[in-house]
Amino acid sequence: MSMLTLNTYSAPPLSLGKPANVRTGLHRLFAAAVVSDQFRATLLSKPDEALANGYLGQTFLLTDQEKTLIKSIQAETLTDLAQKVNRALKSF
Repeated sequence: MSMLTLNTYSAPPLSLGKPANVRTGLHRLFAAAVVSDQFRATLLSKPDEALANGYLGQTFLLTDQEKTLIKSIQAETLTDLAQKVNRALKSF
């Protein structure tokens, strides 16, 4: 069984009018939430803690705007969080 890690995962670029590398931190954040039940639960219930602690010892390079957005969204599922983040980023 192969294991997906943040170093090997390459998310498709978000087409938000910005270069793909600008959203790398968000890609890594969501990749960690997909592969780790524990990280996902923390991200949904305690986003401040999830962002501060990172995943597997690595923090996420997010803009202040992205951090504020992640911390402010109330979501019950990862899908819901992703949809709300996507909508909010499109409006910036």
